[in-house]
Amino acid sequence: MRTAEIRAVGRLAGEALAGGGALIGQVHTGIAERAFTHAPASAPARLIHDGISRAVYAGLSGALRGLGVAAGELAARRSPDGWKSLDWEPRAAIGLAALAGLSGDRVARLSPELAPDMQVRVRGRPVELTPAGLAAAFPDAGPRLAVFVHGLCESEHAWRIGQAVYGERLQAELSYTPVYLRYNTGLHISDNGRRLARLLERLTAGWPVRVREIVLVGHSMGGLVARSACHYTELEGSSCTEAIRHVFCLGTPHLGADLEKGANALAFALAKLPETRALSELLNGRSVGIKDLRYGSCVEEDWSDCDPDEFLRDRCREVPFLTSASYYFVGATLAPAPLGRAVGDLLVRLPSASGRGTGRGRRIPFEVDRGCELTGLNHFDLLGHPDVYAQLHRWLSR
Repeated sequence: MRTAEIRAVGRLAGEALAGGGALIGQVHTGIAERAFTHAPASAPARLIHDGISRAVYAGLSGALRGLGVAAGELAARRSPDGWKSLDWEPRAAIGLAALAGLSGDRVARLSPELAPDMQVRVRGRPVELTPAGLAAAFPDAGPRLAVFVHGLCESEHAWRIGQAVYGERLQAELSYTPVYLRYNTGLHISDNGRRLARLLERLTAGWPVRVREIVLVGHSMGGLVARSACHYTELEGSSCTEAIRHVFCLGTPHLGADLEKGANALAFALAKLPETRALSELLNGRSVGIKDLRYGSCVEEDWSDCDPDEFLRDRCREVPFLTSASYYFVGATLAPAPLGRAVGDLLVRLPSASGRGTGRGRRIPFEVDRGCELTGLNHFDLLGHPDVYAQLHRWLSR
């Protein structure tokens, strides 16, 4: 498996290098287009120029692609196939998670070895969702599960970067068995929502004891994936729907992320000039998972049959909460108001994290006593902060 992954890395590196060569060629073409446009009599020269430049840059891209593939093949031959998988190692998992977040949809097409399906992980290793596999991985399994869904460019290791490891404390203090997921954050949020819905059904079917309660804890994008999964469990009549009792969204951009909106506007502006059109295409190459964060897309109907790079249009529809579950949000600001309201936690502002918005647009129906706003925390503090855990504990204890 390790050699296949190394070859896959080589293919991706080759595609990245080839893309760099193509980008240079596109910038060259854009500059030349401007020059030739102002010299109509130069049509014959332009024809020759365009033919030569296309051949040169196509050859450069092909050579760079081959270089990446060859390097991957050489590295694979030097690595014994019996070694453990790359993504079992925390540092490699972090790198692969970042790659998946940025271009996970492309990775899934070009190098599927580096983009496995959504999985339960224990100590970095995937767990088979069979009675035997789950019993071996969770020898102390209880009837109450806390399922942790990480955010964009993260892996299950992200839940251990703070002072408080929520899963371990919930198990010790409230008898919830922690279950950590890893998934490709570069895919559509709705696709991952469907995958999570099906995973929960298989998880409860094979769990060593009867599952009585499921708590979903999502950070950032993970909160949207959790909401999407709840929708699809109900839509598909899943047997685990009634077991889902609590859904926690930590720093989740329910109404969209300003950074993604800015990227969309910048790409739209760059596309207006021939000299910068290539940069627009490069920027628009970010994953569909990132683009779904523009307005907090949770279901397939939000993005199907439309241009993913259209200029700042909110197509998201309402996704009702499960009637059997309680939904909560935790938002953060880096500083007190008014500065805190403007910058939020550096990635998500409170109007989006709370689902309240600032105008007459969409609102997420969190109940008044099921929201928490914390000051002095950034986006990633929400993964393991004692104040966040204290709030989770209070809500679950009730």
